[in-house]
Amino acid sequence: MKKKHIDRLFESLAAVIPEPETELEYSNVFTLLVSVVLSAQATDKGVNAATPGLFALADTPEKMVALGEERVRDKIKTIGLFNAKARNVIKLSRMLIDEHASEVPASREALQTLPGVGRKTASVVMNEAFGEPTIAVDTHVFRVSNRTRLAPAKTADKVEQKLEKIVPARWKKGAHHWLILHGRYTCLARKPKCWECVIADICPFKPKTSDPEAEAAAKAEKKAAGKRSLSPPRPKAGKAAKRVTKPRA
Repeated sequence: MKKKHIDRLFESLAAVIPEPETELEYSNVFTLLVSVVLSAQATDKGVNAATPGLFALADTPEKMVALGEERVRDKIKTIGLFNAKARNVIKLSRMLIDEHASEVPASREALQTLPGVGRKTASVVMNEAFGEPTIAVDTHVFRVSNRTRLAPAKTADKVEQKLEKIVPARWKKGAHHWLILHGRYTCLARKPKCWECVIADICPFKPKTSDPEAEAAAKAEKKAAGKRSLSPPRPKAGKAAKRVTKPRA
């Protein structure tokens, strides 16, 4: 994608959402970290449904360790991979207590030593909690980057590398969120909503999809017009013809 189109893309997305942020619900950096760990192979909506009960009991590493793996597991059992995630939450909580004075570290290197924290999770925490211009590539970012040809690549790592190079500095802090939200609500996997997309004119994706409601209305009108054309013509209004009577012989 050309540089002028890259600027246009982010300008358009920023016009819709001036200050993008994560949709995960959290109260401090620790609960943010836990939420992001839980969101792996899960939806933000699903995580948000489970975490209020968990965080009401444990919103610090010490409280989480005291709560214990079994009770953590019970609180997050509606989330995929909850057994492994419960173990990781307890392990990373202990590690934060033992090695980081119960504080979530700000560096990528330290974050990625924590159980359950990979590159993507570290990038999200660094961006959301510490204001770093990192770009985490999830399924939405990957799809939008490829479909728009913003940063086409076959792997998430390659997409991230390209985005890091091509996204202008002024857009980099919010790029991750803009692309995620655009993919989540507009550039859908099965049927993107091209008819309401603010970057449709610079996106090469084809064929563009159209508004299903408008399509349904057009089909209904066409069907109604067809019925009207098949109806027999009505007699023209006017005076009735006079009856002519022949004279008798």
